[in-house]
Formats: sequence, C-alpha cells, structure tokens
Amino acid sequence: MLSGVLQQLDDLNTVIGQTYILRTSVLTAAAKKIKWWFIKVRKIKAIYHTLNLFNLDVTQKCLIAECWIPTADLDGIQLALRRGSMKSGSSVGPVLNEMEIVETPPTFFRTNKYTSAFQELIDAYGVATYKETNPAVFTIITFPFLFGVMFGDAGHGLVVLAFAVWMCLKEKQLEAKKIDSEIWQIFFGGRYLIFLMSVFSIYTGLIYNDVFSKSINIFQSAWQVSASDESISSMKNDMINPSSNTSFYGSPYPFGVDPVWQLAENKIVFLNGFKMKISIILGVLHMLFGVCLSFWNHRYFRKPINVYTEFIPQILFLCCMFGYLSLLMFIKWSKYYANGDAENFALSERCAPSILITFINMVLFRGNPYEEGCEPNIYVGQREFQSLLVILAVICVPWMLLAKPLIIRRAHKQKLAAGAMLRDAEEGIDSKPGPVEEEFDFTEVIILQGIHTIEYVLGSVSHTASYLRLWALSLAHAQLSEVLWNMVMRIGLSMGAW
Repeated sequence: MLSGVLQQLDDLNTVIGQTYILRTSVLTAAAKKIKWWFIKVRKIKAIYHTLNLFNLDVTQKCLIAECWIPTADLDGIQLALRRGSMKSGSSVGPVLNEMEIVETPPTFFRTNKYTSAFQELIDAYGVATYKETNPAVFTIITFPFLFGVMFGDAGHGLVVLAFAVWMCLKEKQLEAKKIDSEIWQIFFGGRYLIFLMSVFSIYTGLIYNDVFSKSINIFQSAWQVSASDESISSMKNDMINPSSNTSFYGSPYPFGVDPVWQLAENKIVFLNGFKMKISIILGVLHMLFGVCLSFWNHRYFRKPINVYTEFIPQILFLCCMFGYLSLLMFIKWSKYYANGDAENFALSERCAPSILITFINMVLFRGNPYEEGCEPNIYVGQREFQSLLVILAVICVPWMLLAKPLIIRRAHKQKLAAGAMLRDAEEGIDSKPGPVEEEFDFTEVIILQGIHTIEYVLGSVSHTASYLRLWALSLAHAQLSEVLWNMVMRIGLSMGAW
C-alpha cells in the first residue's frame, strides 16, 4: 500500500509539473498578445459606444447620425466609411451628406503631443468661439517666458531641464508603464511645457546672473575700485560712481547683471527695483498684445462697430494709464544716473522721482514733491500732459459703456422704420402678415456692455498689479536660494558634528 501511495504521489507531481509548464507556455504566449487584446477591446468598446449615439431607421434598416467633423477630414472619413463597408460585407453603402445648419459649430483646434499641454492650459480658462484667434499659439512662448522671469535661476533651470529632457527622450517607455499616479500624469503630460519653462529659466537666470544664488564672472566685472586701502578701511560702505574713469573700467557688462552686485549691500534694493519695473513693462506689453488679438477677431468677422466702440477706447485707456507708466520707467532710466558732482545734482539719483508717487499724483492732478536743488518735473509740460492723459482715460469709460448700445438701438429703430414703410407700400397687394420682428431690449444690451466695461477697466488695474507677482516670486526664489546656500551649504556642511 505504501509503494502504491508513493507511485500515486509521483504521478500527481508529474501531472502538476506538466500543468505548470503548460500554464507558463500559455501565459507567455498570451503576454505577447495582451497589449493588442487591450487595444482591440478598447476599440470595440469605443465603436459600440459611438454606435449607441446613432438613430436606428427601422424601415431602411440602417443607422443615421448627425455629428460635427472638421472640413479637412471629409475625404479621410469618406474613405474610412467605404473601407468599413467593404470589410463588413454590407450590402448598403455608407452615405455622407453635409447639412445646412443655423447654429454656430463647436470650436476645434488640432493639437499634437507638443501643443496639447498649452491648449489644455488655455481651455481651462475658456474656449475661443468658432473661428476666433487661438491664443494657445502665442502661449507656447509667453507662458514659459513669464515663468522664467519668476523662476530666474540658471542652476535650478538646469535641474528642471534635465528632468524634462529625460521625460521627452523616454516618453515611449514611460507611456508603456501606464503609471496611474495623478501627479505623474500631470508632469508627464506637460513634459514639453516643462522643457520650455526650464530653457527660459536658464535664459533669465543668466540675465539676472543668478546660478544657485551665486553670480558667475565670465566677462570680468566692469567695476573697479581705485581708492587706497586706507580710505577703503576707513569707510563702511560707499557708492562707486560709474561716470568716473577712475572707478569705472571699460564698457558695461556685456550680458546680464554685473557680478559685482553680488557683493553690494544694496543688491536687494537694486534688483527689486529692476525686477519690479520689468514686471510692469512685460505685463503692459502682454495686455496690449491681448487687446490687439481682439482687433484681429473684429476684422475677421467684419464688425467695425466693435473696433470703434471697444478696441480703440480699450487701447487708449491702457496706453494713457499703464502704457504711460511704463514710459516713465524708461525716461527715469535714461535721464537720471549715479553722479557725485554737485554741478549735475539735478540729474543724480538723489533727484530721481518715485514712479509710484508720480503715477498717484497724476491720477489726483497734483504736482510731484521734490527736494531743494532738484527739478519739479521729469520733462517740460509733464503736469499738463498727464492731466490730458487722465481725462482721455476717463472719457474712454463712457465711450466703451454707451457708444455700442446707442448705435445698436439707432440701427434697430432705422430697421423698424424701413420695415414699416415697406409694409405701407405693399398694403393692399399682399395681405399676408410679414415676419415678426425680434424684440429689442435696450436695458439688456446696456447691462451686458456695462459688465464688459467694468470687467475691462477693473481688470486692467488688477492685472497690472498681478504682474508684480513676477517680481515677488523671483525675489522669494532668490532669497530662499541664498538662505539655502548660506545656512545649509556653507554653514551646515562645514560642521563636523551631526
């Protein structure tokens, strides 16, 4: 009996071994096809999902559907329908008819793996109406550049660039892994966006001369101190005069900020003023470009009334207020300079006015405060010119609010008068009633226009202030990088104990 049991155990072990080998071979063969099975199942599910949207015509025994398709894809869709009909062996051929429609077609923007992230970014805020300009095309450059202005560090930009290049080069392998992490999918879907952001961060970091909170001295600093050691040791700090040949060496630094600013005690003051003004200038240019896009839309749709009642006053308002604010920054940069001579005191940095105080006084129709020995105005006729700009900006508000509704109401009244005259002329010839005129609600039009006007005026002010976050985040990043370097790299790593 024992030998019989042992023989049965040997037979069962043989069967189990053969079963394991067979199972392994079956699973290995299935593993080679499972990817295609997944694709086939998803295709079948997608086909049945689409077919459920069709209407069944019982009499003709066919399926009927109405859908939007891009005009450029008509030939390809007809070819696909014919191929599907031939492969299925159907006796009824597919028919594709274009229908006359009244409603506006949906917006369709063709994207690829490079532009899809930018398009999704724009669609998160709003989708352009049919045939309007697609702002995502311009966002491909403007969004990464504005991020670079905030992130402005060539060292950290290189780290992000390495991560983005790795995702771009390994995209096929990473896609095949099908990682379900939501954070990873966001990073991987925006890999080309991250790549461009890192490139612009390196560019602006080189302009700021900021590499891991340190400066690089490639072209040699253009500043040299010619004072003696005794005079240097006797003073705590001093401002080097760039207009003096004894202190200024050669020409200005070729690219970016001079590395000597890394050693200056007023480094934060200088960089803050520079970045703050640059942020406002970039913001005004960005907003002006956005308003110009609306002009392209008005011209394409042949709506001259929108050009005269919306585009022109919007441009005037923006230029008279914040465009002039940006112009004042360039005037201040070009007129005033570091100068220690008493004879040119009026053009020294001590007499340079505050742009913020000047702008506030401009709105309040007040003159600028000035010290003794300084000029009261930046240029001749400044106060009168600023008053004119404020008056023009104020006029633009009722222009945007009332002009379009009044013109539409006038056109509607003329249309009603012309229709009444036509009915009087045809009275007695045809007694059939004419088409019913659409009811015109002037209150609704003026409320809608008022919403747009308030949104634009307040938006211009708030957006200009919002662009200051380019400066604020750049300052925060620079300060945190400096703290990391001083407290961790320099002090922390120099300690011997844990």
